[in-house]
Amino acid sequence: MKLHGNAALSLNKRKLLAGRVVEEGWSLTSAAAAAEVSVPTARKWASRYRAEGEAGLLDRSSTARRIHNRTSEERIGAICALRRLRMTGAEIAEALGMAETTVSGILTRSGLGRLGRIGLEPARRYERSRPGELIHIDIKKLGRIGPNGAGHRVTGKRRSNPGYTDKAGRVRRQVGWEFVHVCVDDATRLAYVEVLGDEKARTAVAFLRRAITFFGRHGVSVERVLTDNGGAYRSTAHAIACRALGIRHLRTRPYRPQTNGKAERFIRTMLGGWAYGAIYRSSAERTAALEGWLWRYNFRRPHGALGRKTPAARLAELNNVLGSYI
Repeated sequence: MKLHGNAALSLNKRKLLAGRVVEEGWSLTSAAAAAEVSVPTARKWASRYRAEGEAGLLDRSSTARRIHNRTSEERIGAICALRRLRMTGAEIAEALGMAETTVSGILTRSGLGRLGRIGLEPARRYERSRPGELIHIDIKKLGRIGPNGAGHRVTGKRRSNPGYTDKAGRVRRQVGWEFVHVCVDDATRLAYVEVLGDEKARTAVAFLRRAITFFGRHGVSVERVLTDNGGAYRSTAHAIACRALGIRHLRTRPYRPQTNGKAERFIRTMLGGWAYGAIYRSSAERTAALEGWLWRYNFRRPHGALGRKTPAARLAELNNVLGSYI
């Protein structure tokens, strides 16, 4: 039951008014005056109470009993079926000869308003309550910037990447790859990133130790780490390192990158804001720009999942140690 701010009669006031008229024999005029409402209003509630009892005192829908231009259930079913074929609202409206606004409203009420989620399982969102309770680690391969400058993502032109054969007979490319190791805290989204030369177990273990040191400087004690099933994370060296650091190691289910979704989403943000957000002359120049971008991400950039707060501000709420550094 929803009442507007100036409503004279709540449900209890209606019961009192109707009871005075129907059960106690008050006149409509006297009951209306006592309730400070008009006589027609008192007559309405008394009549409903007499006919239906207390159920008659509840609000009734103001929707018309009969809408002559209501969309039929068959047409709604057709709209939903076309939507599941990944047609846009405009395409459905054109195919069925309907107004786009009508189709849009039906899709929204049917839960099919967002095309991206159709055919996918519902997203399972979670967030740890303590900083350091779980950190997400992942690796992103990033093509090096060759002597000819930026690649096709910036220029739109694909350049050749000549190779050579090493002593073992394997073909090596001159440009090659860099490996961006990222670490994100689940509760605060505070992030630590390094650009390294490979994704071997020894490199991953060293990065893990430095990441834990970084979080420790911010008053965060790491309890668990979540990674994918890459070779570095399945290695004996990584298992020994986690045991020595007192950290529980969790791995995602195979072929389920969404389990490590916070790291995956951070990588998307990082690529758009840093890696592909400017034109760099060399890989070294790009790597040098990472520190500034990462500082802005942690301390200045509002985060949508944190209520437009920065990771540092979120950390200050949960683990009040940053003080004047924010």
